[in-house]
Amino acid sequence: MFKHEKMLFHPVQVERPNPQYAALLHEQVGGCNGELKAAMQYMSQSFRIKDPEIKDLFLDIAAEELSHLEMVSQTINLLNGHDVDAAKVPAGEIQTHVVLGLNPGLMNASGYSWTADYVSVTGDLCADLLSNIASEQRAKVVYEYLYRQIEDKKVRETIDFLLNREEAHNAMFREAFNKVQNTGSNRDFGTTKAAKMYFSMSEPSPQDSRFTNIDGKPVSFE
Repeated sequence: MFKHEKMLFHPVQVERPNPQYAALLHEQVGGCNGELKAAMQYMSQSFRIKDPEIKDLFLDIAAEELSHLEMVSQTINLLNGHDVDAAKVPAGEIQTHVVLGLNPGLMNASGYSWTADYVSVTGDLCADLLSNIASEQRAKVVYEYLYRQIEDKKVRETIDFLLNREEAHNAMFREAFNKVQNTGSNRDFGTTKAAKMYFSMSEPSPQDSRFTNIDGKPVSFE
């Protein structure tokens, strides 16, 4: 069961409308590293998790990602102002102005629709946790790019908050991975020494490389 509380997870404001930047911010609504992707990925992964603590973690973070989606969408609303005007968006997503009546659509900054193909689910907890750690890191990078391209202090405050929450989720998933790192696909069964060897396929190799012996023989990195 889900319940919507009629308040934002963190207040959002803008100093002034900026429809062009609203188009950029759409990347975090319906992009491949956006908030909808994160919410759907973590929720979908949770359905198979047997560890109650980790299952709860996935669902809690998924719910928070939906609240982030709400924050980003409200910021886009404020940036778009009150009148449709596609002429103020010289590049990127304009569907908001020509089809949706300024309603933030589930699309990325180029106007391409969100797709479930963005969601990664394997049923293996170690694999899914590593995927989620990478997802949070990529989302953080996108927010960093967005932060650099806006001078609006109020928008920057929102992005700064979201950046810090991505970092928090990253840390939570890492902690969960530490708990289960010797289970599932990460169990060390049925492997040979080949699983712990590095073959240098690039010559000459750096002399101080920890992966390559001076004689060019494979290195074991146990």
